[in-house]
Amino acid sequence: MLKNDAALEQPRQKQQKNKLIVIPDSFKGSLSSMEVCEVVGGCAARCLPGWEVQLLPVADGGEGTVDCFVAAAGFEWVWLTVQGPFGEPVKACYARRGGTAVVEMAQAAGLPMAQGRLDPERASTYGVGQLLRHAVEQGCRKLYLGLGGSCTNDAGAGAAAALGAVFLDEAGRPFVPVGGTLRNICAVNIQETQQLLQGCTVTAMCDIDSPLYGEQGAAYIFGPQKGADAAAVRRLDGGLRAFAQAVEKSLGKQVAHLPGAGAAGGFGAGVVALLGGRLQSGIQTVLELVDFDRRVRDARLVITGEGRLDGQSLRGKVVLGVAQQAGRYGVPVVAVAGSVANNVDEIYSRGVTAAFSICRGPQSLQEAMENGKANLALAVENILRFYAAAL
Repeated sequence: MLKNDAALEQPRQKQQKNKLIVIPDSFKGSLSSMEVCEVVGGCAARCLPGWEVQLLPVADGGEGTVDCFVAAAGFEWVWLTVQGPFGEPVKACYARRGGTAVVEMAQAAGLPMAQGRLDPERASTYGVGQLLRHAVEQGCRKLYLGLGGSCTNDAGAGAAAALGAVFLDEAGRPFVPVGGTLRNICAVNIQETQQLLQGCTVTAMCDIDSPLYGEQGAAYIFGPQKGADAAAVRRLDGGLRAFAQAVEKSLGKQVAHLPGAGAAGGFGAGVVALLGGRLQSGIQTVLELVDFDRRVRDARLVITGEGRLDGQSLRGKVVLGVAQQAGRYGVPVVAVAGSVANNVDEIYSRGVTAAFSICRGPQSLQEAMENGKANLALAVENILRFYAAAL
Protein backbone atom coordinates (compact mmCIF):
# COMPACT_ATOMS: atom_id res chain seq x y z
CA MET A 1 0.00 0.00 0.00
CA LEU A 2 1.25 3.46 -0.85
CA LYS A 3 1.65 5.83 2.08
CA ASN A 4 1.61 9.63 2.11
CA ASP A 5 0.69 9.65 -1.54
CA ALA A 6 0.62 13.40 -2.22
CA ALA A 7 -0.28 12.89 -5.86
CA LEU A 8 -3.55 11.21 -4.87
CA GLU A 9 -4.31 13.82 -2.24
CA GLN A 10 -4.06 16.82 -4.59
CA PRO A 11 -7.36 18.61 -5.41
CA ARG A 12 -8.47 18.08 -8.97
CA GLN A 13 -8.47 21.02 -11.37
CA LYS A 14 -12.02 22.36 -11.73
CA GLN A 15 -11.93 23.16 -15.43
CA GLN A 16 -9.92 20.34 -16.90
CA LYS A 17 -10.19 19.49 -20.56
CA ASN A 18 -9.88 16.11 -22.16
CA LYS A 19 -6.20 16.80 -22.71
CA LEU A 20 -3.25 14.46 -22.47
CA ILE A 21 0.31 15.75 -22.28
CA VAL A 22 3.08 13.37 -23.30
CA ILE A 23 6.47 14.63 -22.11
CA PRO A 24 9.14 11.89 -21.92
CA ASP A 25 12.91 11.76 -21.87
CA SER A 26 14.62 9.32 -24.21
CA PHE A 27 15.00 5.64 -23.38
CA LYS A 28 18.73 5.78 -24.00
CA GLY A 29 19.98 3.19 -26.45
CA SER A 30 16.45 2.19 -27.39
CA LEU A 31 14.06 5.07 -28.18
CA SER A 32 14.50 8.81 -28.63
CA SER A 33 12.07 11.06 -26.77
CA MET A 34 10.42 11.85 -30.12
CA GLU A 35 9.92 8.14 -30.83
CA VAL A 36 8.39 7.68 -27.38
CA CYS A 37 5.99 10.54 -28.13
CA GLU A 38 5.00 8.99 -31.44
CA VAL A 39 4.22 5.64 -29.82
CA VAL A 40 2.23 7.12 -26.94
CA GLY A 41 0.45 9.50 -29.29
CA GLY A 42 -0.64 6.60 -31.44
CA CYS A 43 -2.00 4.74 -28.43
CA ALA A 44 -3.87 7.85 -27.30
CA ALA A 45 -5.50 8.24 -30.70
CA ARG A 46 -6.90 4.71 -30.38
CA CYS A 47 -7.83 4.70 -26.70
CA LEU A 48 -8.82 8.32 -26.08
CA PRO A 49 -10.59 9.40 -29.30
CA GLY A 50 -11.47 13.07 -29.40
CA TRP A 51 -8.87 14.04 -26.81
CA GLU A 52 -6.38 16.82 -27.34
CA VAL A 53 -2.91 15.28 -27.21
CA GLN A 54 0.17 17.44 -26.84
CA LEU A 55 3.48 15.74 -27.61
CA LEU A 56 6.49 17.37 -25.93
CA PRO A 57 9.69 15.37 -26.46
CA VAL A 58 12.34 16.66 -24.10
CA ALA A 59 16.02 16.28 -23.31
CA ASP A 60 17.85 17.77 -20.35
CA GLY A 61 20.91 19.20 -22.06
CA GLY A 62 22.59 16.24 -23.71
CA GLU A 63 22.49 14.93 -27.23
CA GLY A 64 19.14 15.62 -28.90
CA THR A 65 18.30 18.73 -26.89
CA VAL A 66 18.16 21.01 -29.93
CA ASP A 67 15.91 18.61 -31.86
CA CYS A 68 13.51 18.41 -28.93
CA PHE A 69 13.07 22.17 -28.70
CA VAL A 70 12.40 22.35 -32.42
CA ALA A 71 9.78 19.61 -32.12
CA ALA A 72 8.13 20.76 -28.90
CA ALA A 73 8.47 24.52 -28.57
CA GLY A 74 8.39 26.22 -31.95
CA PHE A 75 12.14 26.73 -32.30
CA GLU A 76 13.89 26.61 -35.68
CA TRP A 77 17.21 25.05 -36.62
CA VAL A 78 20.11 27.35 -37.43
CA TRP A 79 22.92 25.54 -39.24
CA LEU A 80 26.53 26.59 -39.67
CA THR A 81 30.03 25.16 -39.97
CA VAL A 82 32.12 25.29 -36.81
CA GLN A 83 35.27 23.73 -35.43
CA GLY A 84 34.96 20.17 -34.18
CA PRO A 85 36.65 18.84 -31.05
CA PHE A 86 39.97 18.35 -32.83
CA GLY A 87 39.87 21.40 -35.09
CA GLU A 88 38.14 19.83 -38.09
CA PRO A 89 35.17 21.63 -39.73
CA VAL A 90 31.80 20.15 -38.78
CA LYS A 91 28.19 21.02 -39.58
CA ALA A 92 26.34 21.90 -36.40
CA CYS A 93 23.14 23.62 -35.39
CA TYR A 94 21.43 25.41 -32.56
CA ALA A 95 17.75 26.14 -31.98
CA ARG A 96 16.36 29.67 -32.18
CA ARG A 97 13.01 31.24 -31.35
CA GLY A 98 13.01 35.01 -31.53
CA GLY A 99 15.75 36.29 -29.25
CA THR A 100 16.24 32.94 -27.52
CA ALA A 101 18.82 30.34 -28.56
CA VAL A 102 19.43 26.82 -27.30
CA VAL A 103 22.92 25.49 -27.93
CA GLU A 104 23.79 21.85 -27.36
CA MET A 105 27.50 21.39 -26.72
CA ALA A 106 27.30 17.84 -28.07
CA GLN A 107 26.78 19.38 -31.52
CA ALA A 108 30.40 20.55 -31.63
CA ALA A 109 32.16 18.67 -28.82
CA GLY A 110 30.11 15.53 -28.31
CA LEU A 111 31.50 12.17 -27.26
CA PRO A 112 30.31 10.39 -30.45
CA MET A 113 32.37 12.86 -32.50
CA ALA A 114 35.54 11.56 -30.86
CA GLN A 115 34.92 7.83 -31.19
CA GLY A 116 38.05 6.07 -32.41
CA ARG A 117 40.27 8.97 -31.33
CA LEU A 118 39.23 9.73 -27.76
CA ASP A 119 41.65 12.23 -26.23
CA PRO A 120 40.33 14.68 -23.63
CA GLU A 121 43.80 16.26 -23.39
CA ARG A 122 43.46 17.54 -26.98
CA ALA A 123 39.70 17.99 -27.43
CA SER A 124 38.33 21.54 -27.45
CA THR A 125 35.00 23.29 -26.90
CA TYR A 126 35.95 26.06 -29.35
CA GLY A 127 33.14 25.12 -31.74
CA VAL A 128 30.59 25.45 -28.95
CA GLY A 129 31.72 29.03 -28.50
CA GLN A 130 31.32 29.61 -32.23
CA LEU A 131 27.69 28.47 -31.99
CA LEU A 132 27.08 30.82 -29.07
CA ARG A 133 28.81 33.70 -30.84
CA HIS A 134 26.72 33.21 -33.99
CA ALA A 135 23.52 33.26 -31.92
CA VAL A 136 24.57 36.51 -30.21
CA GLU A 137 25.53 38.13 -33.50
CA GLN A 138 22.12 37.15 -34.88
CA GLY A 139 20.42 39.07 -32.08
CA CYS A 140 19.78 36.37 -29.48
CA ARG A 141 19.98 37.67 -25.92
CA LYS A 142 18.77 34.66 -23.97
CA LEU A 143 21.29 31.86 -24.38
CA TYR A 144 20.70 28.35 -23.04
CA LEU A 145 23.57 25.89 -23.16
CA GLY A 146 23.11 22.15 -22.76
CA LEU A 147 26.02 20.61 -20.87
CA GLY A 148 25.97 16.93 -21.62
CA GLY A 149 27.72 14.22 -23.59
CA SER A 150 31.05 16.01 -23.99
CA CYS A 151 34.40 14.58 -25.07
CA THR A 152 36.31 17.53 -23.61
CA ASN A 153 38.04 18.49 -20.37
CA ASP A 154 39.02 22.12 -21.09
CA ALA A 155 36.74 23.84 -18.54
CA GLY A 156 35.03 25.63 -21.43
CA ALA A 157 38.19 27.63 -22.16
CA GLY A 158 37.94 26.85 -25.87
CA ALA A 159 34.38 28.14 -26.03
CA ALA A 160 35.36 31.25 -24.11
CA ALA A 161 38.25 31.86 -26.53
CA ALA A 162 35.79 31.78 -29.43
CA LEU A 163 33.82 34.43 -27.56
CA GLY A 164 36.85 36.67 -27.16
CA ALA A 165 38.51 35.52 -23.93
CA VAL A 166 42.31 35.71 -23.94
CA PHE A 167 44.49 33.21 -22.09
CA LEU A 168 48.15 34.00 -21.52
CA ASP A 169 51.00 31.65 -20.70
CA GLU A 170 54.00 32.38 -18.48
CA ALA A 171 55.71 34.33 -21.26
CA GLY A 172 52.59 36.47 -21.85
CA ARG A 173 51.75 34.73 -25.12
CA PRO A 174 48.07 34.14 -25.96
CA PHE A 175 46.90 30.59 -26.65
CA VAL A 176 43.70 28.55 -26.75
CA PRO A 177 43.83 26.03 -23.90
CA VAL A 178 42.74 22.41 -24.15
CA GLY A 179 42.61 19.86 -21.38
CA GLY A 180 46.29 19.10 -21.63
CA THR A 181 47.41 22.74 -21.55
CA LEU A 182 45.13 24.26 -18.90
CA ARG A 183 48.11 24.11 -16.54
CA ASN A 184 49.90 26.67 -18.75
CA ILE A 185 47.35 29.44 -18.05
CA CYS A 186 48.91 32.26 -16.05
CA ALA A 187 46.40 35.03 -16.74
CA VAL A 188 42.87 35.40 -18.13
CA ASN A 189 41.26 38.44 -19.77
CA ILE A 190 37.51 38.31 -20.50
CA GLN A 191 36.88 41.97 -21.39
CA GLU A 192 35.98 41.22 -25.00
CA THR A 193 33.72 38.37 -23.91
CA GLN A 194 31.90 40.64 -21.48
CA GLN A 195 31.40 43.25 -24.20
CA LEU A 196 30.07 40.64 -26.64
CA LEU A 197 27.65 39.22 -24.05
CA GLN A 198 26.51 42.57 -22.69
CA GLY A 199 22.75 42.45 -22.30
CA CYS A 200 22.73 38.64 -22.66
CA THR A 201 21.89 35.98 -20.12
CA VAL A 202 23.68 32.63 -20.27
CA THR A 203 22.00 29.68 -18.57
CA ALA A 204 23.65 26.26 -18.62
CA MET A 205 21.52 23.15 -18.25
CA CYS A 206 23.35 21.08 -15.67
CA ASP A 207 22.13 18.11 -13.63
CA ILE A 208 25.24 17.00 -11.79
CA ASP A 209 26.75 18.53 -8.67
CA SER A 210 30.37 17.51 -9.14
CA PRO A 211 33.10 19.97 -8.14
CA LEU A 212 35.71 21.06 -10.67
CA TYR A 213 38.58 18.87 -9.48
CA GLY A 214 39.46 16.18 -6.98
CA GLU A 215 38.31 12.57 -6.71
CA GLN A 216 34.69 13.61 -7.37
CA GLY A 217 35.63 16.16 -10.02
CA ALA A 218 35.44 16.28 -13.79
CA ALA A 219 38.63 14.39 -14.63
CA TYR A 220 38.33 11.54 -12.13
CA ILE A 221 34.62 10.87 -12.62
CA PHE A 222 34.21 11.45 -16.35
CA GLY A 223 37.74 11.39 -17.78
CA PRO A 224 37.97 7.59 -18.21
CA GLN A 225 34.87 7.40 -20.40
CA LYS A 226 36.44 10.10 -22.59
CA GLY A 227 39.59 8.05 -23.10
CA ALA A 228 41.84 9.13 -20.23
CA ASP A 229 43.98 6.50 -18.53
CA ALA A 230 45.03 6.85 -14.88
CA ALA A 231 48.03 9.03 -15.69
CA ALA A 232 45.99 11.27 -18.00
CA VAL A 233 43.30 11.66 -15.35
CA ARG A 234 45.90 12.97 -12.92
CA ARG A 235 47.24 15.41 -15.50
CA LEU A 236 43.77 16.61 -16.41
CA ASP A 237 42.88 17.09 -12.77
CA GLY A 238 46.04 19.13 -12.28
CA GLY A 239 45.07 21.27 -15.24
CA LEU A 240 41.66 21.99 -13.75
CA ARG A 241 43.30 23.00 -10.48
CA ALA A 242 45.60 25.38 -12.36
CA PHE A 243 42.60 26.79 -14.25
CA ALA A 244 40.78 27.51 -10.99
CA GLN A 245 43.84 29.25 -9.58
CA ALA A 246 44.30 31.38 -12.70
CA VAL A 247 40.62 32.38 -12.70
CA GLU A 248 40.75 33.36 -9.04
CA LYS A 249 43.96 35.33 -9.56
CA SER A 250 42.83 37.15 -12.72
CA LEU A 251 39.09 37.49 -12.22
CA GLY A 252 38.61 37.17 -8.49
CA LYS A 253 36.13 34.32 -8.94
CA GLN A 254 36.12 31.10 -6.93
CA VAL A 255 34.34 28.36 -8.86
CA ALA A 256 36.20 25.17 -7.99
CA HIS A 257 33.66 23.91 -5.46
CA LEU A 258 30.54 25.31 -7.08
CA PRO A 259 28.00 22.45 -7.44
CA GLY A 260 28.09 21.51 -11.11
CA ALA A 261 31.50 23.07 -11.76
CA GLY A 262 32.75 19.71 -12.98
CA ALA A 263 29.96 19.25 -15.54
CA ALA A 264 31.06 18.63 -19.14
CA GLY A 265 34.78 18.52 -18.42
CA GLY A 266 34.67 21.58 -16.18
CA PHE A 267 32.50 23.61 -18.56
CA GLY A 268 30.17 24.28 -15.64
CA ALA A 269 32.93 26.28 -13.97
CA GLY A 270 33.74 27.98 -17.27
CA VAL A 271 30.17 29.14 -17.80
CA VAL A 272 30.16 30.94 -14.46
CA ALA A 273 33.76 32.22 -14.45
CA LEU A 274 34.27 33.10 -18.11
CA LEU A 275 30.79 33.74 -19.53
CA GLY A 276 29.13 35.28 -16.49
CA GLY A 277 26.41 32.65 -16.66
CA ARG A 278 24.56 30.46 -14.21
CA LEU A 279 23.89 26.76 -13.81
CA GLN A 280 20.32 25.51 -13.66
CA SER A 281 18.57 22.15 -13.60
CA GLY A 282 18.11 20.86 -17.13
CA ILE A 283 14.50 19.81 -16.71
CA GLN A 284 13.63 23.09 -14.96
CA THR A 285 14.99 24.95 -17.96
CA VAL A 286 13.17 22.71 -20.41
CA LEU A 287 9.84 23.09 -18.63
CA GLU A 288 10.22 26.86 -18.72
CA LEU A 289 11.02 26.94 -22.43
CA VAL A 290 8.14 24.66 -23.46
CA ASP A 291 5.75 26.65 -21.22
CA PHE A 292 4.76 23.49 -19.37
CA ASP A 293 3.13 25.35 -16.48
CA ARG A 294 0.52 26.89 -18.80
CA ARG A 295 0.02 23.68 -20.74
CA VAL A 296 -0.50 21.38 -17.76
CA ARG A 297 -2.88 23.42 -15.61
CA ASP A 298 -6.02 22.28 -17.51
CA ALA A 299 -4.79 18.82 -18.54
CA ARG A 300 -6.49 15.64 -17.35
CA LEU A 301 -3.47 13.32 -17.57
CA VAL A 302 0.30 13.46 -18.09
CA ILE A 303 2.47 10.59 -19.32
CA THR A 304 6.22 10.85 -18.88
CA GLY A 305 9.06 8.36 -18.79
CA GLU A 306 12.71 7.48 -19.17
CA GLY A 307 14.86 4.43 -19.75
CA ARG A 308 15.28 3.49 -16.09
CA LEU A 309 13.40 4.83 -13.10
CA ASP A 310 15.71 4.61 -10.09
CA GLY A 311 17.37 6.63 -7.37
CA GLN A 312 18.94 8.95 -9.94
CA SER A 313 15.45 9.90 -11.09
CA LEU A 314 14.92 11.57 -7.71
CA ARG A 315 17.79 13.98 -8.34
CA GLY A 316 16.10 16.39 -10.72
CA LYS A 317 15.62 14.20 -13.78
CA VAL A 318 12.76 14.55 -16.27
CA VAL A 319 10.18 12.35 -14.53
CA LEU A 320 10.47 14.08 -11.18
CA GLY A 321 10.52 17.58 -12.67
CA VAL A 322 7.38 16.89 -14.69
CA ALA A 323 5.60 15.27 -11.75
CA GLN A 324 6.32 18.10 -9.35
CA GLN A 325 5.04 20.71 -11.78
CA ALA A 326 1.91 18.76 -12.67
CA GLY A 327 1.27 18.03 -9.01
CA ARG A 328 0.72 21.73 -8.35
CA TYR A 329 -2.48 21.46 -10.36
CA GLY A 330 -3.56 18.03 -9.17
CA VAL A 331 -2.97 16.45 -12.58
CA PRO A 332 -2.22 12.70 -12.40
CA VAL A 333 1.18 11.66 -13.76
CA VAL A 334 1.93 8.19 -15.11
CA ALA A 335 5.59 7.27 -15.57
CA VAL A 336 6.68 4.50 -17.91
CA ALA A 337 10.22 3.16 -18.03
CA GLY A 338 12.27 0.33 -19.40
CA SER A 339 12.78 -0.77 -15.82
CA VAL A 340 11.64 0.44 -12.41
CA ALA A 341 14.00 -0.06 -9.46
CA ASN A 342 12.84 -1.19 -6.03
CA ASN A 343 13.97 1.97 -4.25
CA VAL A 344 11.68 4.56 -5.82
CA ASP A 345 8.76 4.70 -3.38
CA GLU A 346 9.59 8.35 -2.77
CA ILE A 347 8.36 9.29 -6.24
CA TYR A 348 4.77 8.74 -5.11
CA SER A 349 5.05 11.46 -2.51
CA ARG A 350 6.64 13.80 -5.04
CA GLY A 351 3.96 13.85 -7.72
CA VAL A 352 4.03 10.54 -9.60
CA THR A 353 0.66 8.79 -9.44
CA ALA A 354 1.80 5.43 -10.85
CA ALA A 355 4.91 3.95 -12.43
CA PHE A 356 5.11 1.00 -14.81
CA SER A 357 7.90 -1.00 -16.39
CA ILE A 358 7.20 -1.65 -20.07
CA CYS A 359 8.99 -5.03 -20.08
CA ARG A 360 6.62 -7.94 -20.58
CA GLY A 361 8.68 -10.55 -18.77
CA PRO A 362 12.20 -11.81 -18.10
CA GLN A 363 14.55 -10.78 -20.90
CA SER A 364 18.08 -9.55 -21.44
CA LEU A 365 18.87 -5.85 -21.57
CA GLN A 366 19.65 -6.21 -25.27
CA GLU A 367 16.27 -7.84 -25.95
CA ALA A 368 14.48 -5.15 -23.96
CA MET A 369 16.19 -2.38 -25.91
CA GLU A 370 15.56 -4.03 -29.27
CA ASN A 371 11.86 -4.48 -28.46
CA GLY A 372 11.43 -1.10 -26.79
CA LYS A 373 8.88 0.28 -29.23
CA ALA A 374 6.61 -2.78 -29.15
CA ASN A 375 6.89 -3.08 -25.36
CA LEU A 376 6.09 0.60 -24.88
CA ALA A 377 3.07 0.42 -27.18
CA LEU A 378 1.59 -2.56 -25.35
CA ALA A 379 2.15 -1.07 -21.90
CA VAL A 380 0.73 2.35 -22.77
CA GLU A 381 -2.26 0.92 -24.59
CA ASN A 382 -3.17 -1.13 -21.53
CA ILE A 383 -2.71 1.87 -19.25
CA LEU A 384 -4.92 4.07 -21.42
CA ARG A 385 -7.57 1.37 -21.92
CA PHE A 386 -7.91 1.04 -18.18
CA TYR A 387 -7.89 4.80 -17.70
CA ALA A 388 -10.60 5.31 -20.33
CA ALA A 389 -12.79 2.61 -18.77
CA ALA A 390 -12.46 4.26 -15.35
CA LEU A 391 -13.56 7.71 -16.55
